[in-house]
Amino acid sequence: MPSTKTYFIAGHARLPQGMAAKSVFDTLTITAEIDTKYGVILKASCTLATEHGKEYVGELLRGFSLRDGIEEPIRVLQNHYRGRAANALSAALKDLYLQFEQLSKK
Repeated sequence: MPSTKTYFIAGHARLPQGMAAKSVFDTLTITAEIDTKYGVILKASCTLATEHGKEYVGELLRGFSLRDGIEEPIRVLQNHYRGRAANALSAALKDLYLQFEQLSKK
């Protein structure tokens, strides 16, 4: 059973042409389970084509508090993920952050 002390949030962005995931999805999605009190990303995933890519992105994002902003997680993502989806991942992460901000204002 999901925790009532977390949010499940999704952020979306368009995928670049020529990516393997583009044949399955038109957009890239990052999903995250986020602690409601501290805004910490407990678990994250994305719609990259490979399990390894999904796990890698999830590990990169785990532990960041969105209450501290989105700049640091984006910087880490851009420095360590070197695939063609880097810009789409950053855009999806920004969209996820916007969703988090809206929830936090309630």
